[in-house]
Amino acid sequence: MSIAARQPHHHPLESETLFDPTPRRALGEEEPVSWSEASRGWIIRGHEDVLGCLRDSRLGSSHEDLLDVRLRGLSPELAGALRETFAAHPWDGREAAPLRRQAAPGFTPQVLDTCRPVIRDLAARLVRRGGQDRMDLVRAVCAPLPARVLAEVFALPERDRESFLAWAWHLADFHSPAADADRGALARAALDATRGFLSWLTPLLEARRRAPGEDLLSRMLQVEQPGARTAVQRVSTLALLLVCELGFVTDQLGNVLHEVLARPELWRMLRVDRSRIRPAVEEALRLQPARPVLYRAVGESLTLRGRALRPGEAVFLDVATANRDPQVFTTPERFEPHRDAARQKHVTFGFGLHHRLDAGLIRHELECVLEVLLEEFPGLRLDEERLPRLKRHGPLARGFETLPVRW
Repeated sequence: MSIAARQPHHHPLESETLFDPTPRRALGEEEPVSWSEASRGWIIRGHEDVLGCLRDSRLGSSHEDLLDVRLRGLSPELAGALRETFAAHPWDGREAAPLRRQAAPGFTPQVLDTCRPVIRDLAARLVRRGGQDRMDLVRAVCAPLPARVLAEVFALPERDRESFLAWAWHLADFHSPAADADRGALARAALDATRGFLSWLTPLLEARRRAPGEDLLSRMLQVEQPGARTAVQRVSTLALLLVCELGFVTDQLGNVLHEVLARPELWRMLRVDRSRIRPAVEEALRLQPARPVLYRAVGESLTLRGRALRPGEAVFLDVATANRDPQVFTTPERFEPHRDAARQKHVTFGFGLHHRLDAGLIRHELECVLEVLLEEFPGLRLDEERLPRLKRHGPLARGFETLPVRW
């Protein structure tokens, strides 16, 4: 039973301001593990404890609970239809490990490296048509790029790409909405998009299974596993998951670009030394995660730093604060482009079984966008006449609605 079902009058995820998502300047200002009456759950702040929770199988990632929040206030018919549609494609619980095994051949570093030229070409085309002397990076690059990258790495037929992009944007808007969005309209569009996408995808996957190519879908279909679900069913779920998470990718692109452009001295350094792009991306990911807090639910009783966590209780992994834990990161509040990211690892993309499947793809997108911007507009800067506007800023999501720049 979901938390929403157990607590019909209040859901711990419902408010965007349950607790301050801005990281504390020193971890010692708050206990590393504490109960929050405001959020009605446990808040885990320390880097070591967050990693431990991501490893612990007794804590589950409940997409059902997150979906319940998005469905609140909708008509019973619409909510029921969406719940039924997504229930047919589970991606947590017992399915988490089989889905990772299914996805593995499509997301190796070697395979993703072969995607980089395509990603860079897409980024260049978007950047070059952005404007004459100024543009909004969210509208011009961050929003359209992730879906177009998926269309390319999936090797979708040209005739179907317009439909795919429309479905993708509807699903991204539903799963990563602006604060003032019409939730009913987003939900109706998402339901139609999900049904359309899945009905179109199944025959495509069957054809790829019979005649595989070098694309990500074909590679994922190579894995045969025991159980009731077929490879086509699991890859269909993986494709749906990747599309639903496109809003996160857009938000993370915007957050990283803003973090870099807000530091003119960093931009000047990158113009001279492109080898610093990758460590700069990692540092920006550390400081500005698009999902500052990860939600988990306690499946079995456990004790953490002397605190008893009971089944059914909500757990909030405070990634934003863990990424600034002084026990792990030297000068944690400073942007350090020379930081050793291998030794001081952020948890923006999760960890272990809960590490994002598309983390490598997102890194390639970020690096390629920065490379192209540095080449095309070496004098790029934030537009001082038009300030950036946050789409939302809360514990579960942070992203920009606009990011105006000029050159």
